[in-house]
Amino acid sequence: MTDRRGLWRWTLVVWAALVVVAGGLTLWLQDSAEPEGPSGRERARQTPSLPEGWESACADATPDDEGRTLCFVRITR
Repeated sequence: MTDRRGLWRWTLVVWAALVVVAGGLTLWLQDSAEPEGPSGRERARQTPSLPEGWESACADATPDDEGRTLCFVRITR
């Protein structure tokens, strides 16, 4: 009976050690695989420029209770 308990204990210790090693290895490999800088998708995206006169289009917008204003600018091409 004590042999069986000892076997279960060693099995549990080996399993726990494998889980810790595999977790550390996963984190290490994940950190080393992160790319430097933005991804290709982020680099390809360009921010559109606002049209001329957009400040004057929103000048008469009324702020709400918290001081925020909402203004829509439609860009036509």
